[in-house]
Amino acid sequence: MPEQRSRFVEGSPVFYGWVVLAVATLGMVMTTPGQTLGVSVFLDPILADLGADRGTVSLLYTLGTLAGAVALPFVGRALDRWGPRIMVVVVSIGLALACAWMASVRDLAGLAIGFVLIRGLGQGALGLVSLHAITIWFVQRRGVAIGLAGVGMAAATAFFPLLIEGLVSALGWRAAYAVLGGLVLVTILPLGALFFRRDPERYGVTPDARTRLPAPPKGRAEVTMTAAQARRTVAFWYLAACIATISALSTGLVFHHFDLMSVRGMDRLAAAGVFVPLAFVSAGANLGTGMLIDRLAPRFVVSAMLLAMAASLVGATLVQDATLWLYGALLGLTQGTMGAVSGTVFAAYFGRRAIGGIKGTASALSVAGASAGPVLLAWGQGLADSYVPVLLVAALWPLALAVGALFLRRPKTPPGI
Repeated sequence: MPEQRSRFVEGSPVFYGWVVLAVATLGMVMTTPGQTLGVSVFLDPILADLGADRGTVSLLYTLGTLAGAVALPFVGRALDRWGPRIMVVVVSIGLALACAWMASVRDLAGLAIGFVLIRGLGQGALGLVSLHAITIWFVQRRGVAIGLAGVGMAAATAFFPLLIEGLVSALGWRAAYAVLGGLVLVTILPLGALFFRRDPERYGVTPDARTRLPAPPKGRAEVTMTAAQARRTVAFWYLAACIATISALSTGLVFHHFDLMSVRGMDRLAAAGVFVPLAFVSAGANLGTGMLIDRLAPRFVVSAMLLAMAASLVGATLVQDATLWLYGALLGLTQGTMGAVSGTVFAAYFGRRAIGGIKGTASALSVAGASAGPVLLAWGQGLADSYVPVLLVAALWPLALAVGALFLRRPKTPPGI
């Protein structure tokens, strides 16, 4: 690549990847308006305001999530072509406008459009841009970098639901969504535009450290594949299926969290308390998993992630006031591990050459998986008049995938690359 000049990269007192990491972590935090943990706080006020039933809105959420996922492969390819600096501006403006749309919703049709926008731009595109910015600046320390970003996201998990609940109580749910859109505009939009950069090699430095080229990175050689080559491997589809499974089932649990806890005899304030242990454990799991995945074969970490998901589903059928912290810890372990795995494993298996396109396809599948979770639990609860059967049956799928993940092997770079 031709070397470019940047006074920010050259003048940084530390490896510039750490600057990118800090800003990208903020970008991940600002996906909250489109994340299920944010939407779940709005759910009951929206149902009451629009006079809609939970099953219908769950279906709209599913369809909106699916529709929003369609654009992610294109976002990934645009990232490979234009880089995260341009894309963060486009996506941030879109997400802020999506929040403004949600604040103006008056009927179910408008709500369906709003779900498409906030899911596609928030949970999908902005998360993809932020992780891409980190991934291209780290190789050997990618797990640690993604883990540190996960700590920031976990802090948001603890803080944002309470913030949103306070905004909704004080201003109403419409004004609360408008405030969140404003936060996007004054935080990640200017900072991402100012500090995001493309591959470090373009600026004459190697990933992981402020070392002048052509010094090679230490350790295992980096695999290099195009997006098309990655999609022809079993590893890609199996990893995508594992992450989509976690996304679907954890999204279902969080989306229906307040209803699940009311069935277990808890009020909304008590139920909101689950996000505290969830956040702390998620932060530790994200960082710890990131460190492990730099040292162990990723398949072992993927298997552990799936086992934690199965335990969370079973835990949701047993939770009481006294064990709420344990359930939150299990769910935090699952989400923290998934955050590190999804942020690192595709680059570890297929390299950085076309990571935008590779992650774009994987993210689309993950978001599509997330769309199935809420409606699966809603329909299962409606059929059995209880969440217990559907949760126990659903736990069998991650258990099966956990066994298969142990046999997953890292592909080799194809000849001619």
